[in-house]
Amino acid sequence: MVSEIVYLNGKFVPYEEALVPVEDRGNLFADGVYEVIRFYSGQPFLMKAHMERLERSAREIRLPEIDIDALTEAGLETVRRNGIGDGTLYIQVTRGPAPRNHAFPPNPRPTVFMIARSFARPGEELRGQGVSCITVPDIRWLRCDIKSIGLLPNVLGKQQAKEAGAFEALFVRDGVVTEGTSTNAFAVREGRIVTYPEDEHILPGITRRLILAIARREGIEIVEEALKVGELDRVDELFISSTTIEVLPVVSVDGRPVGGGKPGPIARKLQEQYDRLVEKVASGESIDDFI
Repeated sequence: MVSEIVYLNGKFVPYEEALVPVEDRGNLFADGVYEVIRFYSGQPFLMKAHMERLERSAREIRLPEIDIDALTEAGLETVRRNGIGDGTLYIQVTRGPAPRNHAFPPNPRPTVFMIARSFARPGEELRGQGVSCITVPDIRWLRCDIKSIGLLPNVLGKQQAKEAGAFEALFVRDGVVTEGTSTNAFAVREGRIVTYPEDEHILPGITRRLILAIARREGIEIVEEALKVGELDRVDELFISSTTIEVLPVVSVDGRPVGGGKPGPIARKLQEQYDRLVEKVASGESIDDFI
């Protein structure tokens, strides 16, 4: 079996040799940020937007400045060396190793890690039939707009969904649906897309931006406002999005049907337009300007 090639601090090394000090601040404090970038037929999907968000996240937690251009090239090379067609590139940057102390270490040496793996697109069963969700309290910190590696509430929510036989858990804060544990959430009411506005309570999803751009081009009105959890069983459609799941309709929440218990026309239209963009990227065409 051929070993995976990992990028770690400027070097490409076999997976087994990619070692991080035990006192790395990512390990001790979740003091770091990350990104996940999709590839189709070996071609990056909206990589520029992902790297810009990584740069912003790093800046928000006061990491040393990142050379985004060099990191982008290293990421593309990581994908190439692992022979990835359809897959993902995971990038993580932490403040680096230092003796355990809450305050920042002087002259930090960030740890930069990347790994690329094959990842299939969602199957037609999920896309065509939709998925179920549950709701859980949003107990996360108040800077969800930073793509931090501190994901324990997300992990607990996702596990709760798995144990309930659901695909995803939707976070609820003060009676309002913010987003999923690893997704953004959208509802459809009277032909309009309703989604929580970008602020510190949600991650500004790259796929979310793409979906809203597609919707605008299709002439679909968008309303960025709070969606009350008590309204979920009265919306016409509900769907979720992320880099890995793309666009998936939600047909039930907490055991109650949504939109008659089947995917709706707007979610399907967005899926169709998303597929067209994937085809463009897979053929080598950039869609970076789309959003």
